[in-house]
Amino acid sequence: MKLLNVKSVDEVKKVINNNFQCIGRTEYLPLWDCLFRVLAEDIFSPETLPPFSRSSVDGYAVKASDTYGASDSLPAFLNFTGEIKMGKSAGKINPGETKYIPTGGMLPQGADAVIMVEYTEKVDKQVYIYNQIAPGENVIKAGDDVKAGELVLPKGTVLKEAELGSLAALGINKVPVYGKPVVGIISTGNELVSFDTEKLENGQIRDINSIILSAMAQKFGAQVILGGIRSDDFNSILSGAQNLLSQVDILLLSGGSSVGTLDFTAQVLRELSDEILVEGIAVKPGKPTILAKKGNKAIWGLPGHPVSCMMIFGYFGEILMDVLKGNREMKIKKTCKGILTRNIPSSAGRTELVRVRVEQAQEGLKVTPVFGKSGLITTLIGTQGFIEIPPFKEGLENGSIVEVVLWN
Repeated sequence: MKLLNVKSVDEVKKVINNNFQCIGRTEYLPLWDCLFRVLAEDIFSPETLPPFSRSSVDGYAVKASDTYGASDSLPAFLNFTGEIKMGKSAGKINPGETKYIPTGGMLPQGADAVIMVEYTEKVDKQVYIYNQIAPGENVIKAGDDVKAGELVLPKGTVLKEAELGSLAALGINKVPVYGKPVVGIISTGNELVSFDTEKLENGQIRDINSIILSAMAQKFGAQVILGGIRSDDFNSILSGAQNLLSQVDILLLSGGSSVGTLDFTAQVLRELSDEILVEGIAVKPGKPTILAKKGNKAIWGLPGHPVSCMMIFGYFGEILMDVLKGNREMKIKKTCKGILTRNIPSSAGRTELVRVRVEQAQEGLKVTPVFGKSGLITTLIGTQGFIEIPPFKEGLENGSIVEVVLWN
């Protein structure tokens, strides 16, 4: 593979957004199975919400005009005609009458406002009103939330707790959502053996990339098919990739994407795909990354080093997953700011992703970079996120305020 035309991080993001679309598969699911799923259709309200006018305070339902001129020194006197029960019809009141109403209670016919209980005094069969109010005060009117036929949630909305609660309030218990993207994972390398191998022979290492990528793909909302391990042989990798590609939306091949004599991943991607979209990224770690497409299927050639593999898929994989899921919402990464505890050197012309630990100190959050070769997976343990150093900067200085992108 010749890494002559590396793309910037921003260029790769544009490539993903411009070359892939929502997978389009849909399924109807009950609300309790829809957390973080993406709506496949616009949802319109089947009814008015709230279905009746209700009180927003504890007090007395009144006709506002009956309170005009009321004050501490000259209260209005209204006849008490009963108490409104939650979940029951409120009946009606006539001019000069009032009923006690709890928060959320149905407003009775003839009432157009609610006076807070703090401004009243009940004496036998009368209620003294010590404050005047306007029509509509302390009242949530029928349809204030949503009206029948109104658009509630547009297609492409990610269903979170509030969205699910709103649907439940409208009596909608099943909704159409886009199917989960399916991710296939193949690890390549003559030295690799299954992660559950108890005793290693000389020269062998356990395959951990499949576990890392599988966990990340599931976190991003995908189903996963593990395609096992393939030796550094073109035909072996090609046959495994061909079989898996027919079953998935995203195919991940880790290992064999670096410059070298056993560089079969690039050859396999050329054989499988319609087009190579990215052949190298101006980023550290993870420069030797390849992205190709077959129809609307994405094929990634990821670095074999675990840290590089994890950083690249963590950075770009979620963007691709959102496109395939039909997620129209802007993804906002969780971040925090802290004081850098040491200098970080960086080369201009490439984006650098530096793993960091974040600790609480008396003066605020302390951010400590974790350096180590990309083959050392344990350098990720205990880290809370990473700093992104843009390509126009030549490092960061000790004591500067930096923004950390958190893993979760």
